[in-house]
Amino acid sequence: MKVIIFAGGVGTRLWPLSRKKSPKQFEKIIGDKSTLQLAADRLQPDFSWKDIYISTGKSYVEIVQKQLPLVPVNQIIGEPQMRDVGPAVGLIISILMKDCPDEPMVILWSDHLVRNDELFRKILLCAGHVIEENPDKIIFVSQKPRFASENLGWIEYGKTLLTKNDVSFHAFVDFQYRPDRQTAKRYFESKKHAWNLGYFVTTPRFLWGLYRQHVPNVYKGLSRIGSTWRSGAFTETFETIYPTLEKISFDNAILEKLNPGDALVVSENIEWSDIGAWEALKEALEESKEKNVSQGKVFLHETEDSLVYNYTKQMVVTIDLDDMLVVNTDDVTLVCKKSSVPKIKKLVESFNGTENDHLT
Repeated sequence: MKVIIFAGGVGTRLWPLSRKKSPKQFEKIIGDKSTLQLAADRLQPDFSWKDIYISTGKSYVEIVQKQLPLVPVNQIIGEPQMRDVGPAVGLIISILMKDCPDEPMVILWSDHLVRNDELFRKILLCAGHVIEENPDKIIFVSQKPRFASENLGWIEYGKTLLTKNDVSFHAFVDFQYRPDRQTAKRYFESKKHAWNLGYFVTTPRFLWGLYRQHVPNVYKGLSRIGSTWRSGAFTETFETIYPTLEKISFDNAILEKLNPGDALVVSENIEWSDIGAWEALKEALEESKEKNVSQGKVFLHETEDSLVYNYTKQMVVTIDLDDMLVVNTDDVTLVCKKSSVPKIKKLVESFNGTENDHLT
């Protein structure tokens, strides 16, 4: 099975740690490894390094090479210009159509946390076997919800269609995006909805057919790029054509037009968390809501339900804090309520073109 890990994007919700020059997926947010390294490590020992492809930005290729030296260099694909996830996924598919059009493949993301690595690998391997038997299907791997999240996408599933090695594969019903509080509560209580992680297993040929059918202009451009893969003309063709492709999300390009009968859903507790924002990281790592989450040289006094991350040698001391976020780097110290995290992105965007542009 081929594995594609997407490691693009800037990740402003994790500012000031995540910056344009070194986005969140390359930073040591948990322990001494980046989330990109953790994403690759959790696949071992069941997946070969030579079967891993990394999709990232051109300016981050060198960082990826240093962090994942066992991934073949030519399988680290650096986009010359970001064109949204629709073209990004299609680009990798166009490449795999040359390498292994009928081999199962899985799409993963580099900024997530999965605690139950063993179950996660088991699900991927079982899904791969199902796809070998049903190459014209797509299998969505989802997380059983822990609470009624309004910030995540949801996936609705129906009856169990088959079971393999104790992993159940359900009928796919529909996607729902970031519901309101009441709807999220209903989804959570239904026992027929799960968090949609953006993880799926299919074959390149099946997905390539959907691109040809639903986004023909993007398909034509990607076909020209893919036809030069592993040839001397690839880089020039890629850098010339890719920036001209339509910016479109993968959901708009493909998933919204998917025939429900072509999809299956796995819903298990792989202990997944989206750690793309500070408050999400707190939820992922906390022992309980009132407990603190900290890293680095810190001293917390009468402080509750707070995240304090210190990336400097100087001590950070907090007193009488509750529901707060403190992130200290060499050039920026951020202090805010956890509920104010959504404002970080707009704040960072306001720095563009100003004297603070170097901090973005």
